[in-house]
Amino acid sequence: MARPRIKDVARLAGVSEKTVSNVINDYTHVSDRTRSAVRDAIEELGYKVNLAGRHLRQGRTGIIALVIPELDVPYFAELARHVIREAERRSLTVLIHQTGADRDHELAALTGFGSSFVDGVILSPLALTPDDLRDRAGSPPTVLIGELLEEGADHVAIDNEKAAREATEHLLGLGRRSILVIGGRNDAGLGTAEARTRGYRAALKEAGIAYDPGALLPVDSFRMPDGAEAVARALSEGARPDALLCLNDQLALGALRTLHEHGVRVPDEVAVIGFDDVEAGRFSVPTLSTVAPDKAAVAQVAVELLQRRMDEATGSAPADASSAGVRSPQDLVVAHRLVLRESTEGVTGPLPPSSRPGTS
Repeated sequence: MARPRIKDVARLAGVSEKTVSNVINDYTHVSDRTRSAVRDAIEELGYKVNLAGRHLRQGRTGIIALVIPELDVPYFAELARHVIREAERRSLTVLIHQTGADRDHELAALTGFGSSFVDGVILSPLALTPDDLRDRAGSPPTVLIGELLEEGADHVAIDNEKAAREATEHLLGLGRRSILVIGGRNDAGLGTAEARTRGYRAALKEAGIAYDPGALLPVDSFRMPDGAEAVARALSEGARPDALLCLNDQLALGALRTLHEHGVRVPDEVAVIGFDDVEAGRFSVPTLSTVAPDKAAVAQVAVELLQRRMDEATGSAPADASSAGVRSPQDLVVAHRLVLRESTEGVTGPLPPSSRPGTS
């Protein structure tokens, strides 16, 4: 029996071959009824997409790169799982590349590794500059996640400033007034840490609380040892916080360890909240309150946007999209939510000064 072809699917579904192609490529402008009819026809005929032939006809390899600073950071590991799953739905293969936050490695990824090996790049940059993004002639389509280096670049992230403001408001609502920011950065940059610091400051201002630059504890990297060391240093210098806003969960988990070693009870004496909602925070003692980005949505939106850019680059976008030309860069915001667990819950107000170590 001859292998079913796309025209056989189109005939059975009662649609054009172009419509079948649009369904296979998961273009959003196809109606649910038509999409269902095409998928039923594909299943009935046992039609299989010839990926190699399709990519060759489109002038593609079918490979996209997910470029992240560190593979063993839980947030990126969890995000990678979602990106791979979303790419598979679109018949794409994901190459994962670790940069170590090194500018040369990030530049290599930004230019497609010096060849036509990948069709597009999803990049979480830490070392690149805005100028690096402006001069990308001949580079593959790129979507940034996390850091926003250049307002004219495609970008997908949560609203980090709003999220940090909400987290800080939660701490303030518990009666906490001496809030340290682990990983805070006091400048006007477009990076994630800067945005989260601005959110913290906005919440203080709204509550009528003076901002103290000394409340920001910068770190060399956003790992558990850095969080532990930052809090240990602050305590040794006489700081007596009643809350910690940690700019990722790794810092928060490290902070929890230091507080435990110093006999500081969480959340009774110090409330702690992080960012990212990584799995370890659901099993720490106490469990970690956190800002949870919708990682699945970040992956879905980033891959969808990247595929659109790749289609525009090769002229294979659907007729209604390609006729409009290449769209301007987009800064797309996905949902987040505040997840409250044991590290902040159960506290109803400020503690008397005498209950905290080192006070009288």
